[in-house]
Amino acid sequence: MATSSGIGSAAEDRLRQIQSITDTALSLMTSEDLLSELLERLREILDVDTAVVLLVDSSRTRLVATAAKGIEEEVRQRVVVPVGQGFAGRVAAERKPVQLQTVDSAHVVNPLLVQRGLHSLLGVPLVAEGELVGVLHVGKFNPRHFTDHEIALLQLAADRAAQAARSLTMGAERAAAGALQQSLVPTALPHIPGVEMAARYSPGASTVGGDWYDVFTLPSGELGVVMGDVAGHGLNAAVVMGRMRSALRAYALETSDPAAVLDKLDRKMQHFEPGAIATVAYAVCHPRLEWARIASAGHWPPVLSVPDGPSDTVDLRSGVLIGIDPDPRRDVATVEIPAGAVLCFYTDGLIERRDVPIDTNLRRLCEAVVPGPPERVCAEVMLSLIGREIVADDVALLTLRRRDSQPPTT
Repeated sequence: MATSSGIGSAAEDRLRQIQSITDTALSLMTSEDLLSELLERLREILDVDTAVVLLVDSSRTRLVATAAKGIEEEVRQRVVVPVGQGFAGRVAAERKPVQLQTVDSAHVVNPLLVQRGLHSLLGVPLVAEGELVGVLHVGKFNPRHFTDHEIALLQLAADRAAQAARSLTMGAERAAAGALQQSLVPTALPHIPGVEMAARYSPGASTVGGDWYDVFTLPSGELGVVMGDVAGHGLNAAVVMGRMRSALRAYALETSDPAAVLDKLDRKMQHFEPGAIATVAYAVCHPRLEWARIASAGHWPPVLSVPDGPSDTVDLRSGVLIGIDPDPRRDVATVEIPAGAVLCFYTDGLIERRDVPIDTNLRRLCEAVVPGPPERVCAEVMLSLIGREIVADDVALLTLRRRDSQPPTT
């Protein structure tokens, strides 16, 4: 067992075991089990009473207690430490080992460390691929000075565990973002007499983003149609998307002017979500889709395909993105939709590729959108624009068709 004077052969054997575990972490055990086992072995190697891992949250401004040994209540109480404040916050901000010989309220943010009687602390940063993942710290109830050798050992263990910790964080965020995204994208489109609809949502290859679509009926009987894309990826983008979706629905009940709805949404986002940026297209449509009034906040225009005519993007000024201009002005385009015509909304993940000119993919999209059943149109669009390609960005697609004939009235 290690002592404050150095590390014996037994400790070095335990270190080799830690290295073996962390080297094969992804194949042999879950990230949670790895961290738990790592902390337990570090307590033995360094002869310490507590060992804790705090991970950076999605805001990148806080550390959250995620795994602990000897002071498990840190995790149960969901201890949070701001980056830059207190002991762990200082380790995160400076990204270097920090040793604390006296634990008191002047040096730590978490009062639990003082209440438990910890006397000495040693913390090191968890860094994976140049990115701060969290902080690993150990503590002793008795006075203890950690040697350079012990500091190096703890940092080595932290470096070995950082990738597993990063996988744990990313996995949790991906799962949360995916669950949130799925809960907010309609599981079933509404049944509207005289209108057929179909939709697709495909998450990007890297992580879930902030794409969404929505269809709802308004008190007037008109139809609200939304296609939006929040800048960014992961949990933050999904959370912002959820708030935007709810806010837009609320503003849609106040006015039938789509530009006014987007302006209200923009004002709300700039006040409560400063820094958030998004594109949104919002249409208020005739109950049977005979026409649509469409406004855009920087979003790509929908494609209109009419029987016996060409398919093309709607002549629509894109307007200012959400979150950019404190005094935006957006226009409304009114589009006549003949019987049998198809109106197709989409997000940029469908058409934007680094190696393909945007005009090329817009032309392919227009060629794929033809008058016909929306399910078939969606399938053709996805086949033409996605195919077998692994797309980095999210893709959302919504197709509406005005039926050729209406049922007789009685």
